[in-house]
Amino acid sequence: MIKYNLKCKNHHEFESWFSDSNEFDKLNKKKLLECIYCSSKKIQKSIMAPMISGKKLEKDVSSFLDKKLSNEKNELLLQQRAFSKYHSPGLWTNTCCSHQHEGETSIQAAKRRLNQEMGINTSLEFLFSFIYKAEFENGLIEHEFDHVIFGRSNQDPKIDKNEAESWKWVSVDLILKDIAINQDKYTVWFKIIFQRFYNYLKNR
Repeated sequence: MIKYNLKCKNHHEFESWFSDSNEFDKLNKKKLLECIYCSSKKIQKSIMAPMISGKKLEKDVSSFLDKKLSNEKNELLLQQRAFSKYHSPGLWTNTCCSHQHEGETSIQAAKRRLNQEMGINTSLEFLFSFIYKAEFENGLIEHEFDHVIFGRSNQDPKIDKNEAESWKWVSVDLILKDIAINQDKYTVWFKIIFQRFYNYLKNR
C-alpha cells in the first residue's frame, strides 16, 4: 500500500491510499479521482514522498469487502442491514460486506459472502481499494482497508435474515440523489465508496 499527498486545481490538499503508484496513474488518467472538498477531477501528487505500508491496520487483521452488483440498467443491488446488527442496524448499504479468511483472496471472500448473505453466485472483479476510519453510534471504531469488488447479475437475492432485513434494486442516479438528501439512511462506508463507484460506472 502507498499513501500520496494529493492536491486539486483549487489547491485543496488531502491524502489517499493506493495499492501502488500504477493505480494512482490509472485512476487519474480515467478521471476517477476527485477532490474530497470540491469534487475537482484535476488531481496531482504533491512533491512530498509517499508513505508505504506493508502492515495490517491496527483495528482489522483482514480486508473488508464491498460487493457491487449492477444489472444492465445500471441498477445497484442494495441491502438493508439486519436490525440485530451490532452497528449500523437497519441502514441501507452495498450488496454485502465481509472480512477475508486466512488464505483467501479478496475475490474468494467476496464470492463466499455473496452466496452466504444473498444467495447469488456470479463472476467478480477487483475495482479499487481504500482505507477508512469511522466511529459508530455504539462507540465502536472501525479502521479498515477496504477492497471494492464488482460483479453483474440480474438474479434476485435470497437473503439470510440474520444478515439482511431487506433488499432492492435502485438506479445509481437515484442513489446519488437520495444520499444527498437522506444521508442518515446509509452506512458510513457506503457513502464513502459510492461516489467513486458511480464515477467508475459513468466512465467505463
